[in-house]
Amino acid sequence: MIAVATLDMYDLPEIRAATNDWWAAIARHLAAAGLDNVPAALTRGRPVAVNWRDPALLLTQTCGYPLTHAHAADLLAIAVPDYRAEGCGGGRYSSAFMVRETDPAETLDDMRGRRVAANGPDSQSGCNALRIAVAMVAAGNDRFFSDVLWSGAHRRSLALVRDGQADIAAIDGLSLALVGDVAPHEIAGLRVLDWSPSAPALPYAVRADTEPDTRDRVFTGLLEAGEDPHAATARDTLRIAGLLPARNADYAVIVRMREAAEEQGYPLLA
Repeated sequence: MIAVATLDMYDLPEIRAATNDWWAAIARHLAAAGLDNVPAALTRGRPVAVNWRDPALLLTQTCGYPLTHAHAADLLAIAVPDYRAEGCGGGRYSSAFMVRETDPAETLDDMRGRRVAANGPDSQSGCNALRIAVAMVAAGNDRFFSDVLWSGAHRRSLALVRDGQADIAAIDGLSLALVGDVAPHEIAGLRVLDWSPSAPALPYAVRADTEPDTRDRVFTGLLEAGEDPHAATARDTLRIAGLLPARNADYAVIVRMREAAEEQGYPLLA
């Protein structure tokens, strides 16, 4: 069986070469840690859910919301990047609530009755983080926005706000920084209204049924890659300062955010 590795979460086309270089460094260290059948290249072009349930999966990166919900039985977090970007640090991240510079809103409550863009209902950064923030100002009200536009991607959400089709979108700090690095015009004319509560950043994960020895070797290889000076340029481009240990229990805060929003009478982003 040919092993599968994916790093889809921040695989912007403009920095794909850096992602490939970063995987090459990880692959070298996985092999050095004693793993056989390490894929030379990342798998791309398949739905993430297919990858996360693939019996051949060796390593992936996942959003914390799927990790704690639809794919809780499929994936095991083992490490988390320490990202170098505003709203990020220490293996955690927050979402920026982006509005147009010309929007008069001063607080999230000022967005009541406006239009929101979100990448998807299973996104921690684009949906769950915003849902709990709205729940805190709209307790007992199951509708806050006039319309929800599901964009499919953070960059599309930014475009919807920029073009006036939506008024606000929650964009995680790393995505915002990377888009600013490679396409600053895509955030021109936008500003940060506020930041969400933080959560553990997107973890690197293995299949939940991975043998402990294999899991330990993957973890060792990841940490070594995180300190490899030959991968420094790729890490810098990807804004990875290093890697830290992670476990599924660290992400329980994401479940608590959802539950807290439900308790406040705001079960869905609406």
